[in-house]
Amino acid sequence: MRNVLVSGGAGYVGSALVPELLKKGYEAVVFDTFWYWKSPQEFLEKTGLLGNRKIKVVKGDLRNVDDIKKALENVDTVIQLASISNDPSSDLDEKFTHSVNYDGNVNIIDESKKAGVKRFIYASSASVYGVKEEPNVTEDIKLEPLTQYSRLKAEIENYLLSQFDDKFKGVIIRPSTVCGYSQRLRLDVVVNILTNLAINKGKIKVFGGEQLRPNIHIRDMVDLYILLVEIDIDKINKKIFNVGWENLKVIEIAKIVQKIVKNVDVEYVPTDDTRSYRLSSKKITDELGFKPKHTVEDAVRELKKAFEEGKIENSNDDKYYNIKLMKKLLGV
Repeated sequence: MRNVLVSGGAGYVGSALVPELLKKGYEAVVFDTFWYWKSPQEFLEKTGLLGNRKIKVVKGDLRNVDDIKKALENVDTVIQLASISNDPSSDLDEKFTHSVNYDGNVNIIDESKKAGVKRFIYASSASVYGVKEEPNVTEDIKLEPLTQYSRLKAEIENYLLSQFDDKFKGVIIRPSTVCGYSQRLRLDVVVNILTNLAINKGKIKVFGGEQLRPNIHIRDMVDLYILLVEIDIDKINKKIFNVGWENLKVIEIAKIVQKIVKNVDVEYVPTDDTRSYRLSSKKITDELGFKPKHTVEDAVRELKKAFEEGKIENSNDDKYYNIKLMKKLLGV
């Protein structure tokens, strides 16, 4: 049974992924700065993992090689999720972002290879494509990243591919925007943003609305990572896969939210930002047989239920918004 290191294991996706890995019988190492938690213990308590002997927690930073070495002890599989996430957060401090999203990623790739890791799974981003006119953005389309965040994702893809060899193997995925409930919830991604506004303000403001956004439910994201841990490595080695099925207009997402939450006003505001993002995930379905089981509508229902059950305390808290917390950390 593999020992899986999840870098960013206390993040939005990581905090949903780690419990599922443990249920599957894997041993897991959570490597994280814990910026979005009061402490590692709070993370363990909230995720129901306190006292679980199959989990190891390493509070550390990708920029610190000693932290990485500690996390990699006896690990044979790495899922690399950690980064300064989203464009606004990445734009706050260019040098800081480069030190984490490039230098830090190079560190964990290099140390994983030295440590004898057999399987390295890298979470890139669908944003590496930039804005495309093609109706189906496939993996072989030219990358045109528009921001520092997406440029560094593309650069790390290239670096990682150059490091793969007969012993150090792995795969790259390009996820679209994740949605749905997690113990480390984000309320700054489109489906979650609109649901939060509908529930707590009774009103959604949509800028434009015709822009397309690809989405994937967080539980499908978790299922995919587990598949990538379990599948024959030679079937995915050195490959790149898009991950995102529901290409919905923002106005369509707003209407889904309006239908489920009810009694919600939707205001449409003109905008000059007409950027649309489309994503084709045909390759991963054809080659690996992976298909999503959950929808944007499921995500909205689950978020609504979480609000009703009091699981989401004070939706204005900075911990739900990457850019707010990063501003605090960086003092800007």
